[in-house]
Amino acid sequence: MLRRIKNKVRRVLRPAPQNPELQDKVEPAYTSPRIVENVDSLIKRRVKAIDFNGAYFTISGIAYFEKFPENDEEKIIKSLILSKEGSPEIEIPLVNRKSNENAQFPMAGYSGSVNFAVINNGKPLVPGQYEIRIQLKQYLSDGWLIQRTSIGKIQDCDHDLSYITKMTSYSARKNSQYRLIFKYNFAANSLAVSSNILSEINPLTNELDSEFILESPFMRSVKRRVLKLAYRWYSLLPVNPRKISFVSDSRTSISGNFEFIYKELLRRHTNFKISFYLKPSIKAKKSWHEVFTLAKAFATSRYILLDDFYPLIYPLTIRHNADLIQVWHAVGAFKTFGYSRVGMPGGPKLDSLNHRNYTKALVSSKHVADKYAEGFGIPEENIVTTGIPRTDVFFDQAYENEVRQRLQEELPFIKGKKVILFAPTFRGNGQQSAYYPYEDINFNKLYEALHEDYVFLLKIHPFVQNEPNIPYKYADFFYDVSDYREINDLLLIADELITDYSSVCFEYALLKRPMIFFAPDLADYMQKRSFYFDYLDFIPGPLAENTTELIAQIQHPQFDRHKLDTFVDYFFDQPDGHASKRFVDQLVNGFDNDDQLTSKDATPEVTPDGKMIPHWGQNK
Repeated sequence: MLRRIKNKVRRVLRPAPQNPELQDKVEPAYTSPRIVENVDSLIKRRVKAIDFNGAYFTISGIAYFEKFPENDEEKIIKSLILSKEGSPEIEIPLVNRKSNENAQFPMAGYSGSVNFAVINNGKPLVPGQYEIRIQLKQYLSDGWLIQRTSIGKIQDCDHDLSYITKMTSYSARKNSQYRLIFKYNFAANSLAVSSNILSEINPLTNELDSEFILESPFMRSVKRRVLKLAYRWYSLLPVNPRKISFVSDSRTSISGNFEFIYKELLRRHTNFKISFYLKPSIKAKKSWHEVFTLAKAFATSRYILLDDFYPLIYPLTIRHNADLIQVWHAVGAFKTFGYSRVGMPGGPKLDSLNHRNYTKALVSSKHVADKYAEGFGIPEENIVTTGIPRTDVFFDQAYENEVRQRLQEELPFIKGKKVILFAPTFRGNGQQSAYYPYEDINFNKLYEALHEDYVFLLKIHPFVQNEPNIPYKYADFFYDVSDYREINDLLLIADELITDYSSVCFEYALLKRPMIFFAPDLADYMQKRSFYFDYLDFIPGPLAENTTELIAQIQHPQFDRHKLDTFVDYFFDQPDGHASKRFVDQLVNGFDNDDQLTSKDATPEVTPDGKMIPHWGQNK
């Protein structure tokens, strides 16, 4: 075996004599390759630490040529090489680290990491079996010496090792699940990794709960055209100045902005005729009766309120004496959306009709009005800065006390503990390709450092398809509360918030509590998604780029009250708890007829967490 290692030499290039340090970056056309033969210098190596966290692999150790001491790190390049027969090699750069073990080889140390779930241009490792070897490249007086060998002995290990985990890949057409297996052979001091596909499914089959029926793309297209024709027919009827329609294809209960607006309407006993048209997804089946009911509602309502993307309505021309109002589900402007993402992955086409027919859109501050106008593709004068109704909850002390008492009964494990709420956004281009890279989090380190004093609640974005899959031994610390619909209630009980690029930071800022921005993939996310503001200047809390930094930030919060106050002042024109009142004031003032009618205060069904579930088209 040693003989094979000695003879495993690589071709090198004769360096340009005028500047040898640049030889690893420039290959002069006039040089010809030569073979360095009979180089009697083995790679001395040892793995000090190796760790697996899901598909995230980390390694550190020492590696050097025993006959060529060197202290200039620019002349030493270390990397891991993944090789599979018949496929291109994959090279994983390692970082040079100083080592105190041998004074002759101060740059012998190295460390590195790789996420096998995204190693293949954002996708998991291509199926197959790979040998993992360490490559050492060192500049000598006559060129670059390159050799490879096995990773070497793992410190304090005297037996074979194996590790098995799963990887997932999501796209609009195919969701794939892989098995990843690492095997360390103690006798050969070698490491191998294999990737195998376990399943491939159409994402549409799992998009909705079994109680909902999916509609085929063809039928959705047919019904969209029929609705447009029916809308023209019903437009012969007059607009009812007292009619408001709440419309959503992302919820079945009255929550979020809809809930606060509706409650304010009820509180005033206004003369509005209110109807709800709610579905859990844009792909949920709508009956023909519902299609015609929607068409009539769109044509005859004085106000149509949306809280999310609603493709059925975008091809319609809103009548001159009616308003289509987007109350949106997010606050502020953080990551780019809508037409701000033209040309980016998952962004809209310039000729798209989506969003463009809003006559009004709610925002929290004049400073983000231009961002929403750009994102929706509407004139800036259509932006209304009344504030976001659902933020009123952060100024209601009685409600906060009620929520704390209720959640302590529903989530008894939070009693006597500091509550960390982890609420990141999704990765991917949209709902069908949404995922979260849990490999970036070392759950074991978090548990060991924090479980005695804290509980860690995970509120994962509803688009995310892969689950955290946390080992049962951490069950007294990590709790997945992603099914809890109203995130604002969870914010009220959280002592610290961990997020990344989510707009949840705007709401939590109103509570003036510490928050941490955990963004290990910041550079990649900025390239794919982009932001309206410079990320590092924008965030009203410290940045953590790995689990070690995250733990330190949790244990020793860096709370900059001045920056947080400035953040709130910029993104909220009127942070006073009266946004719902201001919005309803505008609705009331927009009616031509001042006749006051008393609304029917019926009691609808409710979800387990108290959200109202109206029936389709039911008047209130």
